[in-house]
Amino acid sequence: MLHVPALLRAVIRAAGLRGPLWLWLPALIIATLFLIPIGYLVARNITEGSATFTILFSSSTAKPLMNTLLLALSVSAAAAAIGTLLAWLTMRTDLPLRGAWRIICPLPLVLPSFVAAAALQAALSPGGLAEEVLHPFGLQSPTRMEGFWGSFFILTAVCYPYVYLPAAARIGGLPPSLEEASRLLGKGGLGTFRRVIWPQVRSAIQAGTLLTFLYVVSDFGVVKLMGFETLSTNVFVNRLYDAPLAFALGIILAVVALAVAGLERASANRSQIQLAPSGIRARRVALGPWKIPATLGAFLAVGAGLLAPISVLAWWAIRGLTGTGSGFDRTRVELSALGEPVLNTVVTGLVTAILAIALVLPLAYLTSRYGGRAAAALHTIVASSFAVPGLLIALALVFMVLRIPGLDFLYLSLPLLVFAYIVHFGVQALRSAEVGVATVDRRLEEAARTLGAGRLRRFLRIELPLMAPALAAGAGLVLLSTMKELPATLLAAPVGFETLATRIWNANEDGFLADMGLTSIVLVAVSAGLTWLLVIRNSNHLN
Repeated sequence: MLHVPALLRAVIRAAGLRGPLWLWLPALIIATLFLIPIGYLVARNITEGSATFTILFSSSTAKPLMNTLLLALSVSAAAAAIGTLLAWLTMRTDLPLRGAWRIICPLPLVLPSFVAAAALQAALSPGGLAEEVLHPFGLQSPTRMEGFWGSFFILTAVCYPYVYLPAAARIGGLPPSLEEASRLLGKGGLGTFRRVIWPQVRSAIQAGTLLTFLYVVSDFGVVKLMGFETLSTNVFVNRLYDAPLAFALGIILAVVALAVAGLERASANRSQIQLAPSGIRARRVALGPWKIPATLGAFLAVGAGLLAPISVLAWWAIRGLTGTGSGFDRTRVELSALGEPVLNTVVTGLVTAILAIALVLPLAYLTSRYGGRAAAALHTIVASSFAVPGLLIALALVFMVLRIPGLDFLYLSLPLLVFAYIVHFGVQALRSAEVGVATVDRRLEEAARTLGAGRLRRFLRIELPLMAPALAAGAGLVLLSTMKELPATLLAAPVGFETLATRIWNANEDGFLADMGLTSIVLVAVSAGLTWLLVIRNSNHLN
């Protein structure tokens, strides 16, 4: 009689699955957990019957769908170009103050996109900061931000770090011997980049570009403020008054995510096999006459996504605290009142980041080292959850715990909230973990096995230190996304549980711009400190 483990191994071999049993079991459990929100969407649409099909194929659905795809593709392309260029400048050139730029460049990611949109839109409105600065010089304020171009500008400015972080982690560890060999063979700078460098960094750039695409697809705050109709705005607006429409549009978002993640997965499988081991100090490239334009370009990129919004927020806070201007009803903001929201934000973010990395690591090993269609399908399931709006994920999980006997104690609890975060942002940890696993030299593991080191010891002493920069980058992305997540927090958090994001939202709704400005600055400061601690400091050994 076969034992259960032996039977499972036989089933895996018969199905043509690659990889050991101890990886497949947790990977299947992980994929099942990530399927819960999408499963609910499917079940809900099935119960709606013919109404769902009428909505899916109606002309009113086509416009928001096309707007969503146009915006996501445009922002992804721009963010990929900006993020890759900044990663190259900060990690491989003699750009002035490189160390400072490596800390500053990821920071636009810590600012909630709806906060950046509200700040810049208000600054360009009549009576805003732009008018006050330009009016003494006889200049007119720029046109108010709105529509597609306003959404494109804001989302590109805050999303390029999704590409910058994984690209910088990979570019910083490229062995200089590859470029030197290419140049000895007569290849110029462009030829070396195309034939040697690009295959090495392609998977990291694709990972960040995918995250950008899925983030834009699920974004609500920016497009709502800019008055640009997308699928996510329709889902949010109709969530209470027209539930069949909201959940039908949620299915469309999930289908788009599955298609894009599947295409990216196929491309990533082809590029990962070309990765060279990392961890070697890279050669610096002299910018020469391009040093000033490169520095100016980096300043403009960071200025659009961080410096400009922060300036507006600081202006709000100062005017509110001094009691000048109008519309600043709360003129005194106590920093002590932010203690609890800061603690709640940091603790939930750290717990989510650590758990997310631990959960997806078995799947990262499976997809990176063994591959195959089945493993790619599990990856696609995890990736698709990122495109489903946090609002829908929270609704799905709340629905499940209320209707499954014995799980009602999870209703509006911290475990439910953390699980919602992990499902929504788990792909950020997964793709960075896959890049980290792919860069570990298998020969080191084989040598350790020959010397008698067990599986756990090899992982702790050899693999984990080599993967640390990529894992830290993934954890940092999850942490930053969790800290600024709004819809899932509003719906799944315990009663009275306030984070910095929800405090900012409530202050904006109430018109307390001083409170919103000060809280936003605190969020940026806390996030910047954690970004340096988890991402920047851990990647310094590569440079």
